[in-house]
Amino acid sequence: MSDILLVHGSCHGAWCWRDLIPELSARGHTARAIDLPSHGEDTTPIAEVTLETCAQTIVDALQEDTIVIGHSWAGFPITRAADIAPNRINQLIYLCAYAPWDGHSLADMRRAAPRQPLMQAVQRSDDGLSYHIDPDQTADVFYHDCPAGTVQYANPRLCPQAIKPQETPITLGNGHTTVPRSYIRCTQDRTIPPEFQVTMTQDWPAGTVHEMPTSHSPFFAAPAALAALIDKILGA
Repeated sequence: MSDILLVHGSCHGAWCWRDLIPELSARGHTARAIDLPSHGEDTTPIAEVTLETCAQTIVDALQEDTIVIGHSWAGFPITRAADIAPNRINQLIYLCAYAPWDGHSLADMRRAAPRQPLMQAVQRSDDGLSYHIDPDQTADVFYHDCPAGTVQYANPRLCPQAIKPQETPITLGNGHTTVPRSYIRCTQDRTIPPEFQVTMTQDWPAGTVHEMPTSHSPFFAAPAALAALIDKILGA
């Protein structure tokens, strides 16, 4: 079966895939998660985090023919990783993630969306290098449909997110265009507007875009359903 590498979004870490990994394993896949720089157990100083170092962390974790699943902001570094090492990635799956536009940063794309639902919860650090999410608002913006206990599990583990890599425009090469890709939209998302997820994928080929009726955190809200959909995508 498939070797699946799971890449978390802003402020999260490898810990967020807790419920999805056993579901994928039950379907015969090898699933593993990594911490991007300055997240989880990674101790990289926030001031040193760049889009390139995030992408290289993904490349360093690749085996041969790895399936890479990126959540939310991870759409940027997984795409860059596919430009660096396209021959080692079997497929990219964007999970309610940003699908980068050439020459744009994540912040550029966020501002291009019709709504900014996450920004009410964003709190910038005093030094301007990072932001975190107001813990009183995480239930609403990330986990509104997730099981009881999710917020209590997640809040102590959420960490500051470096701003620099998300303000860095991406320059897309040809490598990522050779890698098959799929997208999973989350229709109840309160972080990346669902209609903007439609915009980002409006020209994708038929059969490559899928939907789940969940929040921005389907790995907590519906891990079995998410695993089944990933399994379906990989078997298509």
